[in-house]
Amino acid sequence: MATISGHCLILLLILFFFSFNSLAFSKKCHPNDKKALLQIKKDLNNPYELISWNPTTDCCTWSMVDCDEKTNRITRFDTSDANFGLPIPAAIGDLKYLENLAFHKVNATGQIPESITKLTNLKFLDLRWNSLTGPVPSFLSKLKKLTYIGLSFNSFSGTIPASLSQLPNLGGLRLDRNKLTGSIPESFADFRQQDFYLYLSHNQLTGNIPARLGHANFTWIDVSRNRLEGDISFLLGKNKSLNTADFSRNMFQFDFSK
Repeated sequence: MATISGHCLILLLILFFFSFNSLAFSKKCHPNDKKALLQIKKDLNNPYELISWNPTTDCCTWSMVDCDEKTNRITRFDTSDANFGLPIPAAIGDLKYLENLAFHKVNATGQIPESITKLTNLKFLDLRWNSLTGPVPSFLSKLKKLTYIGLSFNSFSGTIPASLSQLPNLGGLRLDRNKLTGSIPESFADFRQQDFYLYLSHNQLTGNIPARLGHANFTWIDVSRNRLEGDISFLLGKNKSLNTADFSRNMFQFDFSK
C-alpha cells in the first residue's frame, strides 16, 4: 500500500511539474507590450472589438495583434471595420517592435499622434477610411523603414510634406481623397524604390507637375480630380517606367512634338 501511495505521489509531482512549465511557457507576452495594449484599450473606451484583451491572458493570443515567434514582441496591430470614433491612442508608440500598423475604416478622429515616431521598426502604415484631420505630418519621414503609407479617404489638409521623399524604402504612397492643397513636391522625384506608385487624386492640388518627376521610377500615378495644369508629356513615352496613369479632371496640356 505504501509503495502504491509513493508511486501516486511521484505521478502527481510529475503532472504538477509539467503543468507548471506548460503554463509558464504559454505566457509569452512581454509585459511592456501588454501594458501598452491595455492602455490603448482604455483610451478607446474598452470597445467590444477588443473583448479578447483580457489582462489575465497572454496578449499574443489576443485578436488584432501578432507576436514575433522568437522575440514574443507585438509586431502587428491591425484593426478594421470598427467604429471607435476616437483619436488614435498615443500609447501606440509604446509598441516599439511594431512593423505593421493599421487603423483602417474605424472612424478614427483627430490628428496622427507624434508618438508614432517611436515605432522605428514600422514598415506598413494604413490609416485609410477614417476621419483624421490636420496636416499630413512631416514627422513620418523619421520612420525610415516604411515601405507603404496609406492615408486616403480622410480629411487631411494643407500641403504635402516634401520630406516624405526622404524615406529610402517607401514604395507606395496614398494621399488620395483628402483636402490637400498646394503643389506636388519636386522632391518626389527622389523616391528610390523601383515600381513606385503614387495616389494623389481627389484633392485640391494646383500648379504644374515638376519636370523632375519625368525621371522618377513611377509605375502607377493617379493625380485625377485636382486643379493641376501645364504640359505633362514628359511623363509619357516608350522609355518611361510608367504603366498606368490617370490625369483626368485637371487642366493639363500634351505636346508630343518634343
